[in-house]
Amino acid sequence: MAQTRAVLAAFLFLLINLVEGPAYNMVNVEAGHEAVLSCPDVPKMPLLMVTWKTKCSACCLLAYRSDSNETRKLNCSERMMWKYSPDSNPALRIYPVNVGDEGNYSCEIVNGAGNFLLFSSLTVIVPPTVTLTCDKTRVAACQASAGKPAADISWIPANNHSTEEEVHHPNGTVTRVSYISWVDSTLPTVTCLVTHPATNQTLSLDLSCTSPRLPYLLIGGCASVAAVSGVTLCLIFRCRAFRLRKLTRGSAVPFATKNFRSIPSRNKTEAANPPVLSESIYQNYNPRMIYMNY
Repeated sequence: MAQTRAVLAAFLFLLINLVEGPAYNMVNVEAGHEAVLSCPDVPKMPLLMVTWKTKCSACCLLAYRSDSNETRKLNCSERMMWKYSPDSNPALRIYPVNVGDEGNYSCEIVNGAGNFLLFSSLTVIVPPTVTLTCDKTRVAACQASAGKPAADISWIPANNHSTEEEVHHPNGTVTRVSYISWVDSTLPTVTCLVTHPATNQTLSLDLSCTSPRLPYLLIGGCASVAAVSGVTLCLIFRCRAFRLRKLTRGSAVPFATKNFRSIPSRNKTEAANPPVLSESIYQNYNPRMIYMNY
């Protein structure tokens, strides 16, 4: 009786698949995350074989046979493997997933009730890199780089005079840029809103940074700093030169010998013009007792 019910259930399941066609599964995963693709639900009967395939020129084949307990892997990345045990739940795991993994996958299960097939379509989402800049003419540019799909860009406050550009990259990502001019606006800030399936970002920019006075202030400040620095350096070198000259003059003649005797001046003329020291002054000259000012 139990066998009859199992056969009837398998027959009904097979009939539904024939009428409705193969099941189809949509999977969306962000790049760098884990993608798990499921196999079809089958009647509770012993598994004979399960096979994963990808539709491409060099197809990936991942198969398991329960009778020989054998696993076969052909042209598959190391990032692709069973999520669980293939004989209990043969889901496919891809980690980390990238744009190159995008495509269609099929899981086929064979058991005593027949062959069961499930198709999965994997879509990889790539969050964009968002930047907001402004030039001196007060034209703001909001850029969402290398996103998949392309991001939507809007402005706060809303403006109908914005223009957009798109660049499509070979890997399927898209860079979108929105430009808007705020020349006639007195708004102090502008806000860019980027909407994407993987992320929503809001960036604000201070429009005062584009004021033409700022470069002149920067130039004036730099000139002032340079002038002060130049005067300071001049004073330092001048003082050093004066000190060196003074030291040089003071050390030109040796002094302070041990038995140094001075000759008193006889008159004012001699005092004003001291005579040249005679050799007798240095009669007790000792080189070790001479000191020089350096």
